[in-house]
Amino acid sequence: MKKVVTIGGGTGSFTVLSGLKNYPVSLTAIVTMADDGGSSGVLRDEFGVLPPGDLRQCLVALSEADQVMRELFNHRYSSSDLQGHNFGNLFISALEQITGRLDLALDVAAKILNVRGKVVPVTLSKVRLVAELKNGKKLEGEKELTAYQLVSKFGIEKMYLQPRAAANPRAIQAIKEANVIIVGPGNLYSSIIPNFLVAEVSRAFAASKAKKVYVANLMNRYGHTDDFTVMDYVRTLEGVIGKKNVFDTVVYNTKMPQKALVRKYADEGEPLTVGKDMKKNGRTFIGADLLAEGIAKTSKKDFLRRTLIRHDAGKLAKVLVKL
Repeated sequence: MKKVVTIGGGTGSFTVLSGLKNYPVSLTAIVTMADDGGSSGVLRDEFGVLPPGDLRQCLVALSEADQVMRELFNHRYSSSDLQGHNFGNLFISALEQITGRLDLALDVAAKILNVRGKVVPVTLSKVRLVAELKNGKKLEGEKELTAYQLVSKFGIEKMYLQPRAAANPRAIQAIKEANVIIVGPGNLYSSIIPNFLVAEVSRAFAASKAKKVYVANLMNRYGHTDDFTVMDYVRTLEGVIGKKNVFDTVVYNTKMPQKALVRKYADEGEPLTVGKDMKKNGRTFIGADLLAEGIAKTSKKDFLRRTLIRHDAGKLAKVLVKL
């Protein structure tokens, strides 16, 4: 059975995993641990646990439990001191405190949710994402970086994790054994890059003989990736990884969202353009209609704003399984 590893976090990984779990492949999701916003941020600050939110989304995506159990892990409280918290986040954090280790907590949660695959934190170190801008300003924490709208204007001098993060051995093993590694989609600076700021992960990824695939976002984010083309994302990632032309395949969307959806998204970003700079250099470029129909549901109970325009899990999986 082909071993497929995803690297990312948030709704991007959820979408990829939700589609691929319907095919006969062995799945491992490597997930960023830099999240410090929303429910995850509150839990890590109050209880000293690692952020559970992105891990929970991947567990639910790979779950073969009944609908009630999956809805339970995604249930978000709407009142009292728990308002905005997600049951799954609380559950994973409690398990971490009981077992003493997040990876052991995830093993227990995976059994309860009947997960088909593995969900692996990229690091078990408690870290903060730091970005130093070219104007001298320092942004500390994924939440601050996400909210800051002038990254593109001033430019990022460097990004790193503080303190220095040790790679989770399970993540390195998964990369070494993978046949295909899929990076993205997801927020470039807060969901994707933090995984590769764990130095051993970048080295293992660059050295891997697996087919390496980048799935491009549908939308650019104002203040972060203004006017980016598909190749701008690829080049930025390869700069962090430290190896040019490391991606064998780039998958991107070719269908424009409806104008009404673009207007609803207008305060957050604009559709990603393909650009005229897609030089092959040994790469394969695959363009397809990957767009989900309609508007993704959002919740007033949620601490975070969710993306309105998303990939269709089924469409994306059909492209990826052929690689």
